Amino acid sequence: MIEFRQIEIPDKSWIDELLKYSDYRGAEYCFTNLFIWDGVYKSKIARYKEFLLFRSGEGDTTRYLYPAGRGDKREAIEYLIEDAKENGHKFILIGLSLESKAELNELLPDRFEFKPVRDSFDYIYESERLITLSGKKLQSKRNHINRFKELPDWQYEELTDDKIGEIIDFTSKWCKDAGCDKNESLGLEACAVAKCLSNYPSLNLKGGILRLDEEIVAYTIGEPINSDTVIIHIEKAFADVRGAYPMINREFAERVASGYKYINREDDAGDAGLRKAKESYYPVFMQEKYAAFLF
Repeated sequence: MIEFRQIEIPDKSWIDELLKYSDYRGAEYCFTNLFIWDGVYKSKIARYKEFLLFRSGEGDTTRYLYPAGRGDKREAIEYLIEDAKENGHKFILIGLSLESKAELNELLPDRFEFKPVRDSFDYIYESERLITLSGKKLQSKRNHINRFKELPDWQYEELTDDKIGEIIDFTSKWCKDAGCDKNESLGLEACAVAKCLSNYPSLNLKGGILRLDEEIVAYTIGEPINSDTVIIHIEKAFADVRGAYPMINREFAERVASGYKYINREDDAGDAGLRKAKESYYPVFMQEKYAAFLF
């Protein structure tokens, strides 16, 4: 039986190494996401040779992430299938891209049924487009940014470790305004954000802050996820400050993502408002995700 256990900060070095071998773009294949959401998804990790194995949920909700790493992937998947049998639950793989779906079907032909998971599709944008905001479709974003720039004494700065206390206070105010205590989805996200911020110095993340009259009005946190993509984990701004969201988005992209082809702004979790906001930036493509059910 595989000895799955809780993910910890010291695991980052070997997990990052194995993730680099696969070079996946999906949001699941990032140490930060696996770490900060583990309490929400009741997830555990294990290492099998040169593969990262990941399991979330309990009982009928148990899911396994398509393995990342190098070596005999079929062997790793069969190992996971055996774990499911030993624990008495169905074997379901998640996080499969179109390429992974085809690979699995080749490794274990006619053994899986595949279903798209639309709420988990990641929104992928061209970095240059989010930096320049060129074209008629993004005219409204440029207008909002221009209005923000008219505000006096605004500034952008890097989110360094010594400013985490301020960010925690800002996030608390943001959550109060957004009603995190009354919205289950926002409440769960708040737990992940809190874990991210409390471990920020150890996660090697990149962050940016927008200030007006020295007060924080927006911040964002991200990092490179693979060889050509930067992922955005957190982005928050006061809704009553016009242009704060598109401004922090653009400023961060210019400073952190200019050397990368794409920006992954993660999924919309099925939230209609979030879907509309992400679609308004016109992704160049969606990082499709599939679940594979063993026959």
